Amino acid sequence: MKFEATPIAELWRIEIEPHADARGFFARTYCIDEFARAGVRFGGIRQSSLSFNRSRGTLRGLHWQAAPKLEGKLVRPARGRIFDVIVDLRADSPTFCRWFGAELRADRADAFLVPPLCAHGFVTLEDDSVVDYAMDADFDAELARGVRWDDPAFGIVWPIEPGVISDRDRTYPDFRR
Repeated sequence: MKFEATPIAELWRIEIEPHADARGFFARTYCIDEFARAGVRFGGIRQSSLSFNRSRGTLRGLHWQAAPKLEGKLVRPARGRIFDVIVDLRADSPTFCRWFGAELRADRADAFLVPPLCAHGFVTLEDDSVVDYAMDADFDAELARGVRWDDPAFGIVWPIEPGVISDRDRTYPDFRR
């Protein structure tokens, strides 16, 4: 695996190193020892989830989980393409309130490792996109948090106008510093 630093502190873009032959390829997508050797902190996989998104322009986010069950996420498209966005909400971080976004593609199997207390969201760039999440904490609905995808506090530039957004995601309050 290749670990690439991003402009957000402790947010890593992870690329696979496929071993290819006539059948296709095989690649490791997570290894606790490789993460540790690279100095990348992740508590290990505690829970795994899939997000199926029927239509291009589906937006999910921006979500995170509050203390005491802080949650890191390893996010990778399993089918299709997404524009993935992370907003740093860690008040003590040098990148507090900054965002970073990039296209992730299933055919490259690239991923983001999203640190705890960073809001995460994405918009699908293809119909029938599937996103695989591996989390290092159990989900707790009481600790689920969110901010609006178009909150002016962040100024996120999305590559396409979202067309499908849940009422919950559309009506989150503005972020207050």
